[in-house]
Amino acid sequence: MSKNRQDRSAELVQLMMKYQRRIFAYIHTLVPSRSDAEDILQEASVTICEKFSSFETGTNFYSWACQIAYWKVRAARKKFATSKVVFNQEVLDVISETRIELEDELDIRHGALSRCLKKLNDRDRRMVLTRYESGKNVSAAAQASGRTIQGAYKALNRIRKTLFDCVSFEITTERA
Repeated sequence: MSKNRQDRSAELVQLMMKYQRRIFAYIHTLVPSRSDAEDILQEASVTICEKFSSFETGTNFYSWACQIAYWKVRAARKKFATSKVVFNQEVLDVISETRIELEDELDIRHGALSRCLKKLNDRDRRMVLTRYESGKNVSAAAQASGRTIQGAYKALNRIRKTLFDCVSFEITTERA
């Protein structure tokens, strides 16, 4: 493999690692279920790899990859036609455009949330992170933090309010 090809392969891996979750989130806003979104992400990832040679380094990889994902979603819509809830193409287009427009805002909020999580004490941070980990529930969060179920519900409500206030303050401060 030539040096340039190795460099491009490394670039692809780096970009996919950085953006795969965001691409998945984008797809999941457009399809009815998580498993469908995962299937479409796999298909989109294959196409992204196949077409990566046409991607121009220095341009917006996320937007380029989301465009590929968008076309994969459109192709999959036939499969969803038998589902109970099917959006027409206009609604799908509006959702897609809105999601892309909100990416900067979501990045700002995600950064603020990350900073605010670091401000929590270890016990609260462990509990909230456990609660929102895929497949986990309040019972698991209670166990991870050494609380009763009832205590976990109360603590989670308090922590959510603390995080909301912290994120709001961080964003306001950042924009000032």
